[in-house]
Amino acid sequence: MQLDITDFPLVWMRRDSDSSSPDDALFAQFEDLLARRQAFVILSEEGLDEEGHAHPQEERKRAVLWMKRHKAALRAYIQGMVLVEPRAAKRLAGKAFAVMFGQFWGYPLHFGTSRDDALDIAEHLLRAWLPPRLPPGDGGTAVHQ
Repeated sequence: MQLDITDFPLVWMRRDSDSSSPDDALFAQFEDLLARRQAFVILSEEGLDEEGHAHPQEERKRAVLWMKRHKAALRAYIQGMVLVEPRAAKRLAGKAFAVMFGQFWGYPLHFGTSRDDALDIAEHLLRAWLPPRLPPGDGGTAVHQ
């Protein structure tokens, strides 16, 4: 997997054809993102993994241990993951998976019908977390935008 943080707080996740397992670089990227102490959303245009490939036990164990060490930060800063999935049947099938995903990782999994829909969902998640913005020159009252 590769992370593209160019549009932070929108973080695009893409499968890396060269590697099928999480490596130190991916964990380091996530740690750097969490260290920012800012809300962000993970997006992917690759939909649900149709193969459902099984990860080796050692790889799963490593990911679980990493997740446990970073559980509080994952829950605090990742506002959700949004997968672009244009097929209604796949979105419906993904609902049960989304429940398990949220319980495990501590942040929700959403499905968008298109890239634009996914971006709308991500923006909504970010607006719900970010503090209200103050109008220029007015430190006294908060206005939601």
